[in-house]
Amino acid sequence: MNKRKYIAAPYLVWMVIFTVIPLLLILFYAFITRAESGALILTDKYIKSALSGSSMSVLLLSMEYALITTVLCLLLAYPAALFLWQLKSRIGSIVNLLFMLPMWMNFLLRTYAWRAILDSNGPLNKLLQTLGLGSHRMLYTEGAVLFGLVYNFLPFMLLPIYTSFTKIDNSLVQAAEDLGANRWQTLLRVVFPLTKPGIITGITMVFMPAVSTFVISRLLGGSQTMMFGDLLENNFMLLKDWNTGSALAIVMMIMMLLSMALVRKSDDDLIPGGG
Repeated sequence: MNKRKYIAAPYLVWMVIFTVIPLLLILFYAFITRAESGALILTDKYIKSALSGSSMSVLLLSMEYALITTVLCLLLAYPAALFLWQLKSRIGSIVNLLFMLPMWMNFLLRTYAWRAILDSNGPLNKLLQTLGLGSHRMLYTEGAVLFGLVYNFLPFMLLPIYTSFTKIDNSLVQAAEDLGANRWQTLLRVVFPLTKPGIITGITMVFMPAVSTFVISRLLGGSQTMMFGDLLENNFMLLKDWNTGSALAIVMMIMMLLSMALVRKSDDDLIPGGG
């Protein structure tokens, strides 16, 4: 038993240094301020600032973008995962690898690449001009931001859904067909319920990062689009207002905890007799 404790010690040290201490610092800066006399005072003004109208409008806009991104990713990923599942295992694995291949490239580089493609002098506009369709403004628009979000987060939706497909017992599908169910009935009443945990996990993995992202909105949306991640970065890096930034981070943490609760519930549903 003592040996196990020694083995776990490096992980505990890592968790304390890079998880517990940063969380405590965030809580400290969000609720503590320094008076003119130098005394530390407990306050809620930074939380109120984080919940102000301007901050909430940015949060609501980010949630709107994240919701649209999540829905589009789900509509694209579920049929793709179903298609991969119906392929032969070897072919499906190769096609799945092709879907995941862009993930091997740096997130920032992928976004910069699309910035060049969507530019007014980029290859996409040149192709449209060659076809006689004229030049169109695609960069620094809401459409460009949504496109960048869907492109970057689609694999995070596809992978958990495809994994849930691979865990389905084919005998259940065969039993449904033997009982007279057609393909649509089998999909809706057998396959879809069994893939719900993967859908919930995919929604969580897409929605939360999409709310807090700032690189995509900055590079593809320019100064016209500010998301919650941009607001966080501005407070920490530009304004050096760690108190308000920490309060905003607490709002994000609450959303993440709610998201993790959904994932936990989906995991419990897989266990017979689970809560």
